[in-house]
Amino acid sequence: MSKASDQVVAQLDRLVALGYPDVADMTAAVFSALALPLIHALELNDTLTDDILLVPTRELVSPESLIARTSINRRAGFTTMPPRDIASFVPTQGFEPPEGPFYIVVEPHTGTCYLNREPDVARKLMESDNRLPLTMEEGLALATQHTDWLEVKNGYNMLGSRSNDGRVPSIWMSQNSARLGAVWPNSKHTWLGSAYCKARLGVALMRRS
Repeated sequence: MSKASDQVVAQLDRLVALGYPDVADMTAAVFSALALPLIHALELNDTLTDDILLVPTRELVSPESLIARTSINRRAGFTTMPPRDIASFVPTQGFEPPEGPFYIVVEPHTGTCYLNREPDVARKLMESDNRLPLTMEEGLALATQHTDWLEVKNGYNMLGSRSNDGRVPSIWMSQNSARLGAVWPNSKHTWLGSAYCKARLGVALMRRS
């Protein structure tokens, strides 16, 4: 085992405990087995640390069903957006997820350095900093695995996803819970950064590296 594979196993166990297999309409054993190829690939990787995030793809679990599982102090996350609206936020070109039911993002962060920046401005800054914006699925995974970050760091935009009308999804603290919402690309908020990572890796990419 490696630090990275140990971390993925721990995060997978959390997803199972939070009822993700029920969302995917499968047993816990079948759900967990889908991550085995990724875990085995990570066991052979000696370059990655435990600063990684396990992300289930939209084909496995729909994002509109996950915000309620982002629980903070036993208070379920929530949204006022209808499921169809949430489903409209899709990865923009260049930020599509790797193939497979699961993948990882490397060195995820809530993007504190981009606080109070318009999403379009933060996107340009991120590019110059050689960082990749998180998609909505990745941002939900981050809030699920690190709920305390919303409390001690900041809420964040997920600039890797966008709806047809140009809005970007966001997660922040509201009523002592995690709230999934959206902002316009020219709006800015003092409590919202823009979440990012260093890389996205699926099984195929790791095998080629």
